[in-house]
Amino acid sequence: MSGTTERPTNEPSQPAFDESYDVVVVGTGAAGLATALGAVDEGLTVLLLESTEKWGGSTSMSGGGMWLPNNALMRRAGAGDSRDEALKYMEATIGTPSASASPERKAAFVDGIDDFVETAERFGITFARAADYPDYYPELPGGKIGRGIEVKPLDSKILGTWWDSLLGAIPIPAKTDDVWLLGRAWSTPGGFVRGAKFVFRALGGVVTGKRLTGIGAAWSTAFGKTLMVDNNVPLWLESPLVDLIVEQDAVVGVRIMRDGKEVSVGARRGVMLAGGGFESNPSLREKYQGVHGSPSGNPGNVGVPIQVAEKHGAALELMDDAWWGASVQAVPGGTPAFIVGERSMPFSIVVDKQGNRFANESESYVDLGHHMLALDGGEGPYWLILDARHQHRYLRMFAMDPRANKAMKELGIAVKAKTLAELGSKIGVDSTAFRTTIERFNGYARSGVDADFGRGNSAYDRYYADPTQRPNPCLGTIEHGPFLAYKVVLGDLGTKGGIVTDTEARALRSDGTVIEGLYAAGNNSASVMGHTYPGPGSTIAPAAVFGVRAARHMARNR
Repeated sequence: MSGTTERPTNEPSQPAFDESYDVVVVGTGAAGLATALGAVDEGLTVLLLESTEKWGGSTSMSGGGMWLPNNALMRRAGAGDSRDEALKYMEATIGTPSASASPERKAAFVDGIDDFVETAERFGITFARAADYPDYYPELPGGKIGRGIEVKPLDSKILGTWWDSLLGAIPIPAKTDDVWLLGRAWSTPGGFVRGAKFVFRALGGVVTGKRLTGIGAAWSTAFGKTLMVDNNVPLWLESPLVDLIVEQDAVVGVRIMRDGKEVSVGARRGVMLAGGGFESNPSLREKYQGVHGSPSGNPGNVGVPIQVAEKHGAALELMDDAWWGASVQAVPGGTPAFIVGERSMPFSIVVDKQGNRFANESESYVDLGHHMLALDGGEGPYWLILDARHQHRYLRMFAMDPRANKAMKELGIAVKAKTLAELGSKIGVDSTAFRTTIERFNGYARSGVDADFGRGNSAYDRYYADPTQRPNPCLGTIEHGPFLAYKVVLGDLGTKGGIVTDTEARALRSDGTVIEGLYAAGNNSASVMGHTYPGPGSTIAPAAVFGVRAARHMARNR
């Protein structure tokens, strides 16, 4: 472990700081908390800064999964994987569309996985495998099933009062692999068994006096407890970044607003920018992406750290891209409902505003989002069409609040009709195109082969589908009313572009030189995943891995 080193106080140019730490971390999602964990492991002092009144970032609101190929849990379970297979798969899916997705960066991600997992485990954090969750393109070279891991559900009471300020703090002990089975809890044996296990898990927590939580909230709870409770790492809420402090071309601290006044904080080893993307900043989205967007991530992600870094010479990449997907349009005061499993179940299709299919409904959400953009720039609207059997057999995660359901009906976001002709008229699609689309799709459903878009061909498609549906678990005819349509918009889980970084998460200028003392990870940085999404948890995983890599580099240098 590296100790701290004080700079000489007799240097005339030494800035006067209100406070100083070895490491200052801007942001409290996976990238920020993992950086702090690495710093603590190295014996460095660290300060966590959060711009809003709630900490945890988009991570705490998420499914909490991490795509970590060839991880230690896989090896313990005897699940075959290797570094070479992981890199072969990443090359096949990602390629090299940007400097952020260079071969060196992809290798650094894979090579940093063990350090992140084993460090977290040494601090008492317990992970579980999502053994059935496939890569998003498992048929490509190096593709696998079961590379995802997550924090096991745990008692959120271990956070103490920090739980009260955790963003999206919901005490539901769900796991990633609960979601796909709970969607069919009353329609398939496997779904019923998983539903029963989930109920007993929840009841077990109640009986034992625990407040169990899972998925993203569990991730933040586990890391937050390790940092703020066990190791007394300070976390300052409502302390937004104002600027970086630079001396002799090196970043030596930050200026923030705290309690209504500007405060300067020194960073002896480095500043980590881990403050999320810019999905909640309409002007930046319009500038870089040409859309206002319908984000489902942290409303505090407005892109300030990215803008500040650019002002100091940092290069930016992938600013036109995001972790796209399809979302049910939000009701006033609500959030767009990101849809995944619901569109993969049989007896459903997605059509455009003319009434035509335009993509494989079961494909990766990023791919579906890109297809929306290619079709009409994401303008929409699009419609998720459900046969009565879908409505009766499968759980719609976005339709569980009676008040929201009522509002969706009143606003025309949810439209019901006895016949398909009536439904098409109500949602305003072309009657001929819609009828032709339904007839064509029904023929594919009966044959089991989607000749237009290949729905159901991939193991990923079938993951969220209904295995009791024959001959294709993703396909079911649209012919039994009443029919239901939901208005779908181009959604996202956050933006993908940001600061260009190297293998150690150091910020780079456009000429490739390093901005000394400045690091970036998570959605403040341009993604190592390029324009795609190789597997479940491809946002949180590199955020965490590069966070730890950054902390190790800070400990070795400066």
